[in-house]
Amino acid sequence: MTSKSGSIDLKILQILQENARISITELAEKIGLSPAPTLARIKKLEETGAIKGYRTIIDPVAAGLGIQAIIEIALTHQVKDSINRFKEEVNKIDEITECHQVTGNVDFVVKAMVKDIAAYEKMISEKLSKLEIISNMRTRVILATTKTTIVLPGNYSLPVNAKEKEVIQEEKNPDHENKVTD
Repeated sequence: MTSKSGSIDLKILQILQENARISITELAEKIGLSPAPTLARIKKLEETGAIKGYRTIIDPVAAGLGIQAIIEIALTHQVKDSINRFKEEVNKIDEITECHQVTGNVDFVVKAMVKDIAAYEKMISEKLSKLEIISNMRTRVILATTKTTIVLPGNYSLPVNAKEKEVIQEEKNPDHENKVTD
């Protein structure tokens, strides 16, 4: 079960995923808090890693990257050293924008973006093919994209603790003093 504090944090995350440029004042209005506690919550979400950063989404075609491809990669050996070496090497290849270690008949699925087929062939022959730890590659060129989103599905939750419950009470009633009664 999500606490009131946790549900406010989730609401903040959902709103920021849709519009990270929203003003603190507008965000505070949408979640029912004043700006200062709203900003404090955002900073806490950043510090805990729930918010990893803010980015500008650029249209790949407008940026001159007309070819996008999914590449399935099988390694020669599924041992720690090979896996770690592949991860290190793939991080050096700028054209690869995503890399996922997966289960099944392949070990990794990567997404590459390049200017054209000639640039794709050059990336394969001069970069990926030189990795001796790769035993097999299979490419699927993306013809069209029906859906792409960075917004997480709405059915997730954040961990909640007793301190967070106290914080939400203080944020809702900033003038209220906690009195101990016997």
